[in-house]
Amino acid sequence: MASLVSCPHCGLRPKEEFTIKGAALPRPSPDASPEVWFDHVYLRANPRGTYEEYWHHTAGCRRWLVVTRDTATHETGSVRDAADRTIAETSA
Repeated sequence: MASLVSCPHCGLRPKEEFTIKGAALPRPSPDASPEVWFDHVYLRANPRGTYEEYWHHTAGCRRWLVVTRDTATHETGSVRDAADRTIAETSA
């Protein structure tokens, strides 16, 4: 049986309908140094355990979502619309 992801707009959907786009990391401020932006764009940790990622529901509502996924087991936890992220979450 396929893994199911609970889309807040479409309900339970097969994981194959989604495209994982990467870590949901806070963005540096627009006036941050080039070194800070380089680190943000090109350097990524590879954590083991719970991690937040941007997913795109490409075969469904086409919304961007923030999915909590365990990188060791690939089990998904919470799923929320990326538009619901606060400004404090997106700029640290």
